[in-house]
Amino acid sequence: MSDDTPLWLFADQLGPAVYGGEHAHREVLLVEATSALTKRRYHRQKLHLVLSALRHAERDLGDRATLIKADTYIDALERFNRPVLVHEPTSHAAEKFVHRLRKQGLVADILPTPTFALPRKDFQEWAGERTRFRMEDFYRDQRRRFDILMNGSDPVGNRWNYDEDNREPPPKKQSTLEVPAPYKPREDDIDEQVRRDLDEMNLETVGADGPRLFAVTPAEAKRALSRFIEHRLPDFGRYEDAIMSEDWAMAHSLLSVPLNLGMLHPLDAVEAAEAAYRNTLAPLAAVEGFIRQILGWREYMWHLYWHFGPDYTDKNELAAHAPIPDWWADLDADAVTAQCLHHALAGVRDRGWTHHIQRLMILGSHALQRGYRPDELTDWFATTFVDGFRWVMPTNVVGMSQHADGGLLATKPYTSGGAYINKMSNHCGACEFDPKKRVGDDACPFTAGYWAFTHRHRDLLAKNNRTQRMVANMDRLKDLDALLEQESARDRF
Repeated sequence: MSDDTPLWLFADQLGPAVYGGEHAHREVLLVEATSALTKRRYHRQKLHLVLSALRHAERDLGDRATLIKADTYIDALERFNRPVLVHEPTSHAAEKFVHRLRKQGLVADILPTPTFALPRKDFQEWAGERTRFRMEDFYRDQRRRFDILMNGSDPVGNRWNYDEDNREPPPKKQSTLEVPAPYKPREDDIDEQVRRDLDEMNLETVGADGPRLFAVTPAEAKRALSRFIEHRLPDFGRYEDAIMSEDWAMAHSLLSVPLNLGMLHPLDAVEAAEAAYRNTLAPLAAVEGFIRQILGWREYMWHLYWHFGPDYTDKNELAAHAPIPDWWADLDADAVTAQCLHHALAGVRDRGWTHHIQRLMILGSHALQRGYRPDELTDWFATTFVDGFRWVMPTNVVGMSQHADGGLLATKPYTSGGAYINKMSNHCGACEFDPKKRVGDDACPFTAGYWAFTHRHRDLLAKNNRTQRMVANMDRLKDLDALLEQESARDRF
């Protein structure tokens, strides 16, 4: 590898961890490939973010950067006419593609991914011969390895996990959480041109166009992180699992986009949160909850994506074969009656984003109860969410949300009836469905769906000590036959 070999950056590798440091002297190649934009039916705002990030990187890097617009990546590399250096891509397909380019002489060398805290080879050593994986084990090792929230060999506060303190329902008699608003970037001439170009391309997309809500430059990412740490982190933990219909962002950081674009390094976010605790600016439970999301769960999902391999998305242990309905795929929230599902789908339509409980316990739970195909669902999340890059969703959807891997990642299926949604959101009071009812025209589709799911998988659930009670409670229902007949014919949600 020559010291002056140019560096090719993918659209999710646009931060100084990739092009700075030992590579700060290199010329940078950026590519807008039409084939990548048209390969799938993406959310309109997702395409805007990616193109805006690439073009802002070209502007910010100045004379170092060359941006080529081409039909394909190969076309761009051939026009560039020099071998390039590249870091490991973030998907199986892209990795295979890059290795092929190396054999063709278009790529000179492939370097390790620099945008995560733990290198892939170190995770392989940690994973060893494990056949079952627990995030808590990984998370504690991450804390020790990077010396985050530690007092010597012990965790700060003598507890590793403050999850029990971070499950409060939304505050009553408030329509919003009443915290300072999140950082909102200012659109500029680049964003205006991106919007015009997308209009002219006339691509088949989903979702609404709208103002850019997420950071797409390292400078914006720093400002977004600072605003979250200084103004929103103190309230994050308590209500991180709560849902409010008139407060889509609540106290969440909204940093998943810049993190997944590679322009904010996870350790920078984690260390900023720890400093807030050390300086008594935020409570330990909130700080630990935020750090667990990034240094624990996010890193864990990244590494398990590679560890489980490209065939992981084919897993379907619960034999879920129902196709995703059109109203779901088209983000037709107005066709949905259940307020929780309506607001979650509207959030995806309007912003390409909802927070993690809406993803898991509303969208994911509905799909699990109705038996939507996990491979279709994985693709839907990856293309429709603005932070849903190809590595993000397989383990989150197949493993955590849909339990399609048979328990390899999660110890039980994650679903609930309407009682949980009624507790953790303010949706149910304005809903035509009653969370307490499982049979009848106003029966909650989540309550009824929970019992129908339990019945469908009773043998599996009865063998799991974490779900045995579900089956025992179902066996005591006197209206189970009526419920099952109702749910087999349900066409209204």
